[in-house]
Amino acid sequence: MIGLGAGPLDRIVAVGAHCDDIAIGAGGTLLTLCRARPGVRVDALVLSGGGGEREQEERAALDAFCPGADLRLTVLKLPDGRMPAHWEEAKAAVEELRERTEPDLVLAPRTDDAHQDHRGLAELMTTAFRDHLVLRYEIAKWDGDLGRPVAYQPLSLEIAERKVRLLQEHYPSQRHRPWYDREAFLGLARIRGIECHARYAEAFAVTKLTLNLGG
Repeated sequence: MIGLGAGPLDRIVAVGAHCDDIAIGAGGTLLTLCRARPGVRVDALVLSGGGGEREQEERAALDAFCPGADLRLTVLKLPDGRMPAHWEEAKAAVEELRERTEPDLVLAPRTDDAHQDHRGLAELMTTAFRDHLVLRYEIAKWDGDLGRPVAYQPLSLEIAERKVRLLQEHYPSQRHRPWYDREAFLGLARIRGIECHARYAEAFAVTKLTLNLGG
């Protein structure tokens, strides 16, 4: 397994179409990054769930997933499942996010995600963050759209377990869903761990990656 460092990581952008997307797709990575870099700035944008219970869940959850970070979270009120019909509002939010930060790392959905909200946001991120390292997280779902990732963040047993605990603790509105359980989250993390010679891992797609092998 080839390991590459990302260099200094002082600013991170994390985006999700729905409250809990970021935590499900990259919660372990955020825990790992923020613990290693106290004070790191995290600009987070979520397109739906604003103004209600879901926003409250998201704020408490990301505070827990980003310990010690300078977290700046925006949660919009776009309707769940209708992102393509609200393209202009979503695009304006992504562009505003881009204007206020110059991140070292971007965490975003995959461009081939089967959910139209995830996929639409992923496409917008491609146009706004053109010269950045973008790691595209995965979310297991009924559609069966998981692919063959090329980048992995190994997770310690403690981090993997903490991710699952925080997901269960901070998103009570999702506990009724048949896929929202410990086995699903740890099972996928275990499979991705096998693929990168670790116990657990989160996996990402990478569209472009520029190397600096002579630096």
